Amino acid sequence: MGAFYEIDPDLNITLIADVLNQPGNRYGLLYGLADPTFPKDGPYPRASDAGKLMALASFSERAKPTDEEKELLRFLLDGPYRKLSDYDRLAEAPHINVGLDDPEFRNFAGIYSDAIFDIFFRFARANLKSGRPLVIAGGCGLNCDWNTKWRETGFFSEVFVPPVANDSGAAIGTAIDAQFRHTGNPKIDWDVYSGLGFRKDGVIDFSKYDVYEKDNDTVAHMLANDLIIGWVQGRYEIGPRALGNRSILASPFHDETRVRLNEIKQREQFRPIAPVCLQDEAEKWFGCDHESPHMLYTYRSTTRDLRAVTHVNGTARLQTVTSLTNKELCDLLAAFKARTGYGVLCNTSLNFKGKGCINNMTDLNAYAQERGLDGFVVDGQAYLLRDSPRYQAYLDMAGPKCRPKAGLA
Repeated sequence: MGAFYEIDPDLNITLIADVLNQPGNRYGLLYGLADPTFPKDGPYPRASDAGKLMALASFSERAKPTDEEKELLRFLLDGPYRKLSDYDRLAEAPHINVGLDDPEFRNFAGIYSDAIFDIFFRFARANLKSGRPLVIAGGCGLNCDWNTKWRETGFFSEVFVPPVANDSGAAIGTAIDAQFRHTGNPKIDWDVYSGLGFRKDGVIDFSKYDVYEKDNDTVAHMLANDLIIGWVQGRYEIGPRALGNRSILASPFHDETRVRLNEIKQREQFRPIAPVCLQDEAEKWFGCDHESPHMLYTYRSTTRDLRAVTHVNGTARLQTVTSLTNKELCDLLAAFKARTGYGVLCNTSLNFKGKGCINNMTDLNAYAQERGLDGFVVDGQAYLLRDSPRYQAYLDMAGPKCRPKAGLA
């Protein structure tokens, strides 16, 4: 990690240079500096710290470090990776244990993020030939800000980041490597929806639910009226991002929706919610004129109407959808657009905190009731919790024509 390599046409790999070792650990470690619960002699950041710091860096409103911050930057970025307790001025270090809401720490998070990127970009500009493609691998490939910066430099002809850039792609990479060694062919047929199919076995109490036949217009109507719904279809997505087969979906218009989604997910309120958008709407609402199917880049929102999916700095971690990449989700987005004028929804992963995708009806039923979903959709059939106040308010508003048909459960 932290190096540039050259890959020739025969797939021989040559190390160009180690630029900065353990950039991901260095990045995530800063979160622990401000977090009073993090032991400063801990050798590594926690698994979720880097992603949280990426969210905090977006709050930054200052580009220049103070003199004290420059000293801290030298410790964090010059020389080998070290734990925080190795800093001989740790007790008086800026931002030590100030908490994650501190505005000056958030400013420094952005400065630090830019400083790490600049180390790699300065090396590339000084030592690499421009106009060649860049492939990014490793967990840092999940840093949407850095991926976007690489594109915006214009130094490389294109930038490719696989949707499983981190350890979640290790098994696929190992299989490709083995196939290449045995056959000389590294190419495989694969897409991100290569997980297991959903298991509908298990006993749940259907008397707690109103059950609706498959009807995207009905589900879109519910979402447009601020119901938050789990969404399950096909095989689950491989990797750390919710790509529309095991998702929680909601209307994108109100900041209160983002607050409620973070409460459901048991996440800090500074963390953003991502949009999923029809490809042909992406340029209109996010200035994106190409596909962005894996939530690996940020784009700037062009409207103030999409508050739930627009981060504090005006950007959004966009996923685009077409009928070819995800037909079921595309059809739902089209139905939502027909009702609201926007082919955009909130999209976050359907999982218990710290766990993988929910993939059976028993767990989905438990999650809906424990975490406060209004219901869920499995392969098009909608299950709405009868004791959800928002669902009951929806029924009162919508009237008898929107009530489910009997006997489906």
